[in-house]
Amino acid sequence: MIILLDRVVALGESARRALTGRGDGSTVFRVAALASLAMLVATAIPVVVVLRTPERLAPVALDPPPGPAVPAAPELGTPGAQAQPARSARPTPDPHPSTTAPTGAPPPTSGGPATSSAPATVPLRADFAIADSALLSYGAAVTIGNPGPAPAADWKLVITLPRKSLEVTSVTGARATRDGATWTFVPDGASGRVPGQGSVRVTFRVAGAPISAAPTGCTIDGATCAGLAD
Repeated sequence: MIILLDRVVALGESARRALTGRGDGSTVFRVAALASLAMLVATAIPVVVVLRTPERLAPVALDPPPGPAVPAAPELGTPGAQAQPARSARPTPDPHPSTTAPTGAPPPTSGGPATSSAPATVPLRADFAIADSALLSYGAAVTIGNPGPAPAADWKLVITLPRKSLEVTSVTGARATRDGATWTFVPDGASGRVPGQGSVRVTFRVAGAPISAAPTGCTIDGATCAGLAD
């Protein structure tokens, strides 16, 4: 750097002498000398600056390209630890399962099997009576009672007469069919329905004297009627 400065100073001195020592020098030569001197000075200044601060000549460091992903090292304090594969979450069974009944389920019942809410059927009963009597006929009435709470829609009343020749007429409250000396009476539609705690009445007339033509048998659904003479 000192040698370069010496040469710059010497060159400047030579130029000065050339410009001032020759009175007959041309103007063009002077301008050219001044221009050369200016270029030399302009070149010397950056060189001097660079030589005084050589760290500016250090190459610019570039970031290295990203490399392949490297697995993270195990944390300190757990030597030899290795990455474990992720385990799928499994539900842990409850050691004390709840015994609460599901919402809307009927409460448990104790005892035997469930019973129906329908009322039990109670057997019907019947009362036979002779309503009126004449010389050659008599009128009879049978009252069918229902002691139970549920209505009874079906029943069968059976009247047995002493002879096949006896006729039954004027039947009300039922429909009658004949099989020899046996007459069967069944409900006549809705009117024969026996309501709970109620009764219906069946009437008919027998063509014969009460002394010799009184019924010898009377049953309601197989049970003997009350009021029948022995």
